Amino acid sequence: MTGATLTDDEFARFQRFIFDAAGITMSSSKKALVSGRLAKRLQHCGVASYGKYFELLQSGKAKAEVQTAVDLLTTNETYFFREPRHFELLRELATKARGGRQPFRVWSAASSTGEEAYSMAMVLADAIGPTVPWEVFASDISTRVLERARRGHYPLERTRHIPPDFLKRFCLRGTGPEDGTLLVERSLRQRVQFTQVNLNTTLPQLGQFDVVFLRNVMIYFNGDTKRQVVARVLSALKPGGYFCIGHSESLNDISTAVQAVAPSIYRKP
Repeated sequence: MTGATLTDDEFARFQRFIFDAAGITMSSSKKALVSGRLAKRLQHCGVASYGKYFELLQSGKAKAEVQTAVDLLTTNETYFFREPRHFELLRELATKARGGRQPFRVWSAASSTGEEAYSMAMVLADAIGPTVPWEVFASDISTRVLERARRGHYPLERTRHIPPDFLKRFCLRGTGPEDGTLLVERSLRQRVQFTQVNLNTTLPQLGQFDVVFLRNVMIYFNGDTKRQVVARVLSALKPGGYFCIGHSESLNDISTAVQAVAPSIYRKP
């Protein structure tokens, strides 16, 4: 472990780094987080200070290390079936979609380690079944959390909000050395596509979605970045589609492209 100390000037450089890379506005209260999360990378890269590590990131000689730093500095906290009202809405919409012919598509736009996306997939598998094609697209800026998401392997304490019947149908409980863990069943994992997407840049061609979750991520953006990110994401939402944000978030002064229908739930005209 390095004994380097993160100075205020060095912290300011990393604040700018993560803003430029991901649009995240990092408050001064996050200095200890930055120091702790990057300390092992200094040792790994053989540099003696955070300033030297920053210079390495800026040099263009360590593109993989830049992604590692972004992964470490983006906060990822989630769990299954977080904010249940959104999943009730998803069930209602999916049930209505059973009579349609078009694939029902949903996007978890800040998927972190995958709990949200797999929660969506469980609801769709249950509500739509085999009658209509459905897709769950999940994205995050962090390759590290996406690798964990694809595995679908979680500590049991992270799964306590999964409905009991879904636990039986869609999950496998670990035994022996995997005791205390849960694995999302393979056929469900295969229905979720995890892809790296940076919401702070031009989006790839994603097609159009019936429902988009962009939850508990806008709190890390300043006003201008929120407006830009929301505009990009809403461009991928079908007319008549639904947009869900975190209960602590709001689109006031952010977007008029969707209309509020319930707290944290919006519909595109």
